[in-house]
Amino acid sequence: MLNSLESTVGVGLRSQHYSYILEHSPKVSWFEILTDNYLDHSSPAFDKLLRIREQYPFIMHGVGLSIGGSDPLNLAYLKQMKALAQSLEPAFISDHFCWTSYQGRYSHELLPLPYTNEAIKHIVARVLEVQDFLKRPILLENISSYLHFECSEMSEAEFINNIARQSGCGILLDINNIYVNSQNHGFQALEYLQNISTEVVKQFHLAGYEKTEKFLIDNHGAPVYPEVWALYRSAVERFGAKPTCIEWDNHVPTWQVLMEENHKAQAILHSVQAKEVYETS
Repeated sequence: MLNSLESTVGVGLRSQHYSYILEHSPKVSWFEILTDNYLDHSSPAFDKLLRIREQYPFIMHGVGLSIGGSDPLNLAYLKQMKALAQSLEPAFISDHFCWTSYQGRYSHELLPLPYTNEAIKHIVARVLEVQDFLKRPILLENISSYLHFECSEMSEAEFINNIARQSGCGILLDINNIYVNSQNHGFQALEYLQNISTEVVKQFHLAGYEKTEKFLIDNHGAPVYPEVWALYRSAVERFGAKPTCIEWDNHVPTWQVLMEENHKAQAILHSVQAKEVYETS
């Protein structure tokens, strides 16, 4: 299944589109689901999920793993995640380079990490534990952030490269988050891409952001901005035509608007591939 998703664009599955999908079986390559919304197998949403899974490949994307946290890994959560994966047989299972809990209390935010060797060692050990439990590698995504730690010893790119290499996990590269962070923290987004190892990137995310007086906010509530499309093209040129997901969580649009974004991403994948074929012919 993994090879069949290469060079394709999927979308985040949202409840607003359940009825349309089940009634019309629209042409889309795959869906990415929010893992945490489907851990209860007795819910009506889970029944609809299984019906949609009959027609489309899935990717699982979670927010509750807290891979960088200091609490012990949540075994109950891992068991639910594994059971869901056994039901859906997803192409990938992913979460984020972040922490979300402390002393058993969970935040609704993906909280940033210090980029230190100590943090790398801690996270690698936890990733290995998760992968051993799930019996498969996972992907971790770079997050958007609005502060940085003075104790950091390296760049984010170096940090996540090291974790991926030492643990065997892959990187889900969120292009919008790179652009948002570049504007919020004052670095070059293209340089960030150049510093990510090509062999560890397995998937892309695209989304919209919100402009505020001081920051760009990764709100997943708008179309992808032109600057992010340009950065995405550069990412495809560097890393290849990885499976790409359009995320849209707030102010969810009609299915037709979502497909317009999907088609833009697919056009970029095709144009980069065509260019590569032309240059090698």
